[in-house]
Amino acid sequence: MALIVQKYGGTSVGSIERIKNVARRIVATKRRGNQVVAVLSAMAGETDRLLALAEELEDDSGHINEREMDVLVSTGEQVSIALMSMAIGTMGEKACSFLGHQVQILTDDAYTQARIEQIDPERINEALTNGYIVVIAGFQGIDRSGNITTLGRGGSDTSAVAVATALQADLCEIYTDVDGIYTTDPNICHQARKLSRISYDEMLELSSQGAKVLQIRSVEFAKKYGIPLHVRSSFSDDEGTVVCQEDELMEKAVVSGVAANKNEAKITIHGIPDQPGIASAIFSSIADQGIVVDMIIQNISEEGLTDLTFTVPENDYQRSLS
Repeated sequence: MALIVQKYGGTSVGSIERIKNVARRIVATKRRGNQVVAVLSAMAGETDRLLALAEELEDDSGHINEREMDVLVSTGEQVSIALMSMAIGTMGEKACSFLGHQVQILTDDAYTQARIEQIDPERINEALTNGYIVVIAGFQGIDRSGNITTLGRGGSDTSAVAVATALQADLCEIYTDVDGIYTTDPNICHQARKLSRISYDEMLELSSQGAKVLQIRSVEFAKKYGIPLHVRSSFSDDEGTVVCQEDELMEKAVVSGVAANKNEAKITIHGIPDQPGIASAIFSSIADQGIVVDMIIQNISEEGLTDLTFTVPENDYQRSLS
């Protein structure tokens, strides 16, 4: 008997019909003699709908209460896990759903961009032992003060890998709307080829440069704890791409893939003193807010002053300026 964690994204559970389709896949996995834990995103478009509602309540400075934002957007997954558990029940299998706080997905207190610190597997293991399929809300957790937190865009990938790590699962399958990882975006380049295998390090590079198939933190988690990932489509039975440790065959490839990121914001600070410690002070302030800085360029100093340019995720632009 294998323990398999399956993660399904928003498009995979975007309608009742798609939820039924995923439920059939989960039940089939269980009936092959496996224990199954499913980690779900909110239904496609639901998180954006909730964010749009919150944006209507921004104050004059564009600020919004991030704690309450997490309380709001975490509700999307509650809908999808309840519907999935109901669908599985109609197919003759027992299922129970859990929110992040119910299985103690413990995070830090960085609202909207929280990082997982610990998961208590006891309640999940108890349900699995009693023959249940466990359905868990991705993207969310709880901090040490009992506040609801969310993990940022794509956070359900990280939830799934973290759960697989805590349970010492045999495999973590990431189901999405594409059938694997390609050498580049097939929507841009029709000659893109699907990869059968890719190393953790190569996938980290692609994710950091804009590839959207896997969230970068989920790949970091998988590499750290040696959890093999299988990226597959929820709309077909085709084999996908395995993300794993590098082997000799992978080492022969010169270039594994090409990625681009259209969601970066560029910030330039003009005329700052060209002195040791200035850049560190700037980036420390940004890091304290949980914002990841990507590229950094500093001009040649003129008369003791220089310009500093760097990029951050587009949705973190306003916070970077504060």
